[in-house]
Amino acid sequence: MNRPEIITFGCRLNAYESEAIRLRAAAAGVENTIVFNTCAVTAEAVRQSRQAIRKARRANPNANIIVTGCAAQTEPGTFAAMPEVDRILGNEEKLKQESYTPPGTGTSERVRVNDIFSVRETAAQFVDAFDGRARAFVQVQNGCDHRCTFCIIPFGRGNARSVPMGSVVEEARRLVENGFGEIVLTGVDLTSYGADLPGRPTLGQLCVKLLKLLPSLKRLRVSSIDSIEADPALLRVIAEAERFAPHIHLSAQSGDDMILKRMKRRHLRKDTIAFCETVRRLRPEAAFGADLITGFPTETEPMFENTLKLVDDAGLSYLHVFPFSARTGTPAARMPQVAKPVIKDRAARLREKGASAIASRLESLVGTSQIVLSETHEDGRTACFAPVKICGGTEPGTFQPARIVAATGTHLIAELT
Repeated sequence: MNRPEIITFGCRLNAYESEAIRLRAAAAGVENTIVFNTCAVTAEAVRQSRQAIRKARRANPNANIIVTGCAAQTEPGTFAAMPEVDRILGNEEKLKQESYTPPGTGTSERVRVNDIFSVRETAAQFVDAFDGRARAFVQVQNGCDHRCTFCIIPFGRGNARSVPMGSVVEEARRLVENGFGEIVLTGVDLTSYGADLPGRPTLGQLCVKLLKLLPSLKRLRVSSIDSIEADPALLRVIAEAERFAPHIHLSAQSGDDMILKRMKRRHLRKDTIAFCETVRRLRPEAAFGADLITGFPTETEPMFENTLKLVDDAGLSYLHVFPFSARTGTPAARMPQVAKPVIKDRAARLREKGASAIASRLESLVGTSQIVLSETHEDGRTACFAPVKICGGTEPGTFQPARIVAATGTHLIAELT
């Protein structure tokens, strides 16, 4: 094992940072090293990281194992107690080359996790490539100033801070020049972009600038957004920019107003529905996804059914369903809990609803013409993020005009035109 192996859990921001880690670790000259970039969004995510670390140690008894990411930031003691782990790095430390200095050549600290709330700025990492990926991620924002009662992530990421617009454009330009036709903007609280920068630019204004200054960029996509923060410029981009992907993933979390209030969210059920209606009017082909939590403390069956009905009422297709997981230190962990079997049952029912919604969405695309970005020789995605099987195959990383000839419950079947 020469090049450092990076194992990534969690969000697209982590995927982006894993490429930065790869660059920093390689520049530090590490060998025989496995880096786990962990997620802390649920207790299950932490459990999966620990399980993977133990498995990696059994398979690689002499490897240098480094653990970083949100779980390492929020509970370093959990990983320090694992004999399989050689080094623990916080979310700020993981982006510094000196953190990967091989053992015996630099600092001997095993745990390097500083106060994430002391971090005031987020710099561009200038990642040039993404191993095995057809699209590139660009971090434009990190951290979050909101304190949703269920969420541990601010304690892993710190306060909201943005990458200056010029640095975002420069990094995106490098990626386009290196052959990436699609770029995905990522962040923890993406729609808060720019509030801490001079002039307070918005996410929509950033999108306008990227599309204007990078004419070779074929497709621009945004990761999860908070609809209540969507600025007018973003809505104009959605309506007018053909190169802006018409797929919007919402941080909705629930379809019940009382639960949303107890979550300390800033929107109501009607706001999610109204946003989807507005976007659909501006861009009729738009598709919507959402993060939804089942079994939040105090959630009753009627409250859950409001979330279930939100799928139809807002026209959601791509669901990320999270069974509620109490995170120590959050207000929700101290609220009256829903029984675990009930949480599991509701998650299964919501996933079943989501499967039906995506099947219906895919069926509606049969007979249409789409531009497909191929991810492998046979698999790709449309602009609205529908998964596609490409008849006859094609070159990964290319954009291909295609005719949708059929749909299964999980993907489209396309013939190149």
